[in-house]
Amino acid sequence: MSANVSTAGSATVVFGEALVDEFPTEQVVGGAPFNVARHLAAFMAPSLMITRIGGDRNGQAVRAEFERFAMPDAGLQVDPIEETGRVVVERSSQGSGHRFHILPRQAYDFIDAEAAVASLAGIDAGTVCFGTLAQREEGSRAALDAVLGALPATVKRYLDLNLRAGQYQESTVTRALEAADIVKVNEEELQALFRWYCQIGQDAPPLATAELHAACRALMQRFALATLIVTLGHRGSVVFLADGSLVANRDNPAPPFVIDTVGAGDAFSAIFLLGRARRWPLELTLARANEFAGAVCAVTGAVPRDLNFYDKWVARWREPGAAAAFTPR
Repeated sequence: MSANVSTAGSATVVFGEALVDEFPTEQVVGGAPFNVARHLAAFMAPSLMITRIGGDRNGQAVRAEFERFAMPDAGLQVDPIEETGRVVVERSSQGSGHRFHILPRQAYDFIDAEAAVASLAGIDAGTVCFGTLAQREEGSRAALDAVLGALPATVKRYLDLNLRAGQYQESTVTRALEAADIVKVNEEELQALFRWYCQIGQDAPPLATAELHAACRALMQRFALATLIVTLGHRGSVVFLADGSLVANRDNPAPPFVIDTVGAGDAFSAIFLLGRARRWPLELTLARANEFAGAVCAVTGAVPRDLNFYDKWVARWREPGAAAAFTPR
């Protein structure tokens, strides 16, 4: 496999964990950033995944996914000591809910900064995507800082907050928000940000729409954000922009059935980033991201196993006007 990513167009650099989700009956390669990178690869969008695995069987499974999705391996590091990341997943009796037991000190906690920066050689990056789980240890935090520092100032920084209980500190979240240009959160994560930075307690009365929007604007001002994306599950999504405008997509067709919601947020992020790279109009990007995320809820796991799943989306998105200008601020 080539060591470099094609420089045709703006590539997306994805930084963070690649791991194995251990369900009661099977093991599935996952990790939120890795899911994003695989979706992008399935749509043949130029991208680079920077992560670290162990030299073990789980690491071989991750590497096999790199090969299956034809993902460049320039950013794939192998740790000689630490094991490939593992998450033990317990399904609820209803089948749609999950409990995640994320193990400490995994290979993705020790991403090497020098190797990470070296992997950027030849990259025509337009966006870098990162989260918080891979920042729980100093090693990978330093590597992310090095990557962000090595990329040109024109590269937009997309933070998918993806908070996992017990796996982050408020100070890490603050640093991540300060580093970001574009931030994506779900409703639960938005409430956490309101508590920390807007002094809106968990037991506070529900905010009126105007108050909710004002609190989102306050967050954007505090962290100098260009874009704040709030995903609302089956109710669509809302995007707040730096010029004070708001773009919402509420016409979100629900999937015919839901198997599980694992990976829905990752699917949304992948299509939002795909829309950025392909310069789709923002409204069109949101509609496609919401619909694709809903479709992922109708399959088992965070990423469809059958690559033919993507064919119908490629066909549907080959419509006149799909390449119209899209420039998130």
